Amino acid sequence: MQPNTLEQARTFIRIIRRNKMATTGGILLTILVVVGILAPLIAPHDPYLISGSKRLLPPSREHLFGTDRLGRDVFSRVLYGTRLSLFIGVSVVSVSAAVGIAAGLAAGYLPRFDKILMRVADGLMAFPGIVLAIGIMAALGARVSNVIIALSVSQAPRFARVVRSAVLSVRERDFVQAAVAQGASVPRIMWRHILPNCVAPIIVQATLYVASSILAEASLSFLGAGVPPEIPSWGTTLASGRPHMRVAWWVTTFPGLAIMLTVLSLNLFGDGLRDALDPTMYRDR
Repeated sequence: MQPNTLEQARTFIRIIRRNKMATTGGILLTILVVVGILAPLIAPHDPYLISGSKRLLPPSREHLFGTDRLGRDVFSRVLYGTRLSLFIGVSVVSVSAAVGIAAGLAAGYLPRFDKILMRVADGLMAFPGIVLAIGIMAALGARVSNVIIALSVSQAPRFARVVRSAVLSVRERDFVQAAVAQGASVPRIMWRHILPNCVAPIIVQATLYVASSILAEASLSFLGAGVPPEIPSWGTTLASGRPHMRVAWWVTTFPGLAIMLTVLSLNLFGDGLRDALDPTMYRDR
């Protein structure tokens, strides 16, 4: 690693640490990730266990978040839902980023592909993301893998737009023109010279899209078009508690708070990344 790269890394970490919102978001996000990984060890009850004698019990020492209409422990289902939501959010962003980066690079650097790819992206973005995802889920069926596919299809065009905009500004810089003059191949120019200089907006957007993917998954599951009802998910837990909100407020309150904290932590951390990756922030640091 070059000295200047080391200095940039130190400056990046220093800016993140000075940003209280980013630090708070990072701490909350770390806690949620640890909770998701250790869910089988932390959960006091089996999240799938149905008990007719324990239906809609209020929060207590035995059931910290109470039980739902089937007698399942809400606390355990929220813990397992953390793992599922983070897995789906990261998976959706990984798939959509891979497709969006390839499409955005091609559209931004190769004009002959620009109109075709961007018109396809415009066509997909013309549909509200949740409506497009519901349509795809109706065709594919309720499975976790299908949720990832449906949400990736709705997110990929947005990634492509972000990458294309970054490529359009980078491709005219001197170092790219120098690589062209030296006879470098088009794939080498795109992947070795252009893409590394587009990483900052991609990282920021990826962080924010994880949050939107988690919200979209919860929405799909709440509407019955996401993961199967028996799988512990924040959306399915919310849906199971909706008819009993007046008498069993805890079934919907705690999954809702989990969604709020997760999205808040990702948004705070994403804002901090945006500030840290902004070149103007390195001045006088």
